[in-house]
Amino acid sequence: MEIKHTDNEAKGVFYIEKEGERVAEMTYLHEKPNKIIIDHTEVSETLKGKGVGYKLIEASVQYMRDNNLKVNPTCSFAKAIFDKKHEEYSDVLS
Repeated sequence: MEIKHTDNEAKGVFYIEKEGERVAEMTYLHEKPNKIIIDHTEVSETLKGKGVGYKLIEASVQYMRDNNLKVNPTCSFAKAIFDKKHEEYSDVLS
């Protein structure tokens, strides 16, 4: 499953498509030049429970590390993952 990413400097999304249809996504907003807010994560029913949401978070963490960004996860799913992996992700938490 390929995770794709788009960013237009105001907001961005990590997503997965299957047969031209978006089946999973994690959206974020740029709050400051070096800070983003993860505001939404959604995974289709057919992919739930398969770790797809977690993979979207992992892709976003790598993006943040590569671009020297910090995050404030307000999405309940993302917040739960960041709380669970606090030590591992502490370098990107704001």
